[in-house]
Amino acid sequence: MAEKKKAAPKSTKAEKNVKIDPQANGSAQPGFAIEKLFLKDVSVEVPNSPDSGKPLADGYFEVALKITVTSKIADKTAFLIEVTQAGIFALRNIPEENLEMIIAITCPNILFPYAREAISDLVIKAGFAPVLLNPINFEMLYMQQKQQAAGNAVDTKN
Repeated sequence: MAEKKKAAPKSTKAEKNVKIDPQANGSAQPGFAIEKLFLKDVSVEVPNSPDSGKPLADGYFEVALKITVTSKIADKTAFLIEVTQAGIFALRNIPEENLEMIIAITCPNILFPYAREAISDLVIKAGFAPVLLNPINFEMLYMQQKQQAAGNAVDTKN
């Protein structure tokens, strides 16, 4: 059997919006409010991590991507954030001539979104508007470095 719902009784008194002004009686009331919380400084280091780009054990490599973001207002630094995002990658049965490209292109492509997220989170926790870094073309950077190295090798032979 279903129960019948009772209608809420209607109020016969007129409701009034009453505002209480703490300053109305002439004395200031004590008050406490949190205006802003922010992360002022942070540092995380892993001093016993392996050297980046070098084999750790057979087929394992650590690759680290270091990104520094500096924001200035006029000539004053508003914030400076430095993140080194690292990863350990297993590279097996890959021809030796391809290892360098994988370490210089593929691994940073995997690491970058994590570094970008860490930077954005730290900027927000520091009390600033979010910063989202633009994507980086690690393949183009690798090719440019190879061209510069080839150019420098030609210059030293002449």
